[in-house]
Amino acid sequence: MADVCAHLVIRGRVQGVSFRYYTYHQALLLGLKGWVRNRPNGSVEALFQGNRAVVEKMIEWCRQGPPIALVDNVEVKWQDINEDLREFSIRF
Repeated sequence: MADVCAHLVIRGRVQGVSFRYYTYHQALLLGLKGWVRNRPNGSVEALFQGNRAVVEKMIEWCRQGPPIALVDNVEVKWQDINEDLREFSIRF
C-alpha cells in the first residue's frame, strides 16, 4: 500500500494535557513521519506520513487523544507526500 500524508487540526481541550508528547510517542510506535505542534488559538496541528492504514489508525487515535484530553473536532486534509520528512518530531 502506498504512503499517504494527512494534515490534522485537533480542537478541544488539547493543550496543557501533554497531547503533543502522547502524539509523538504514538507516531514513533507506529513508525510514522511528520510533526505535531501547538497553535496560538489553542488547537493542535499535526502532519502524519506513512502507510495509509497506519495513518488512519493515528487519525483515529487523535479523535480520542491522551487520557485527560477532550477532543471536540479533528479536521483532516489529505495532501501530497512531503519528501523532506525523515522522522517524527515535536515542533515548538
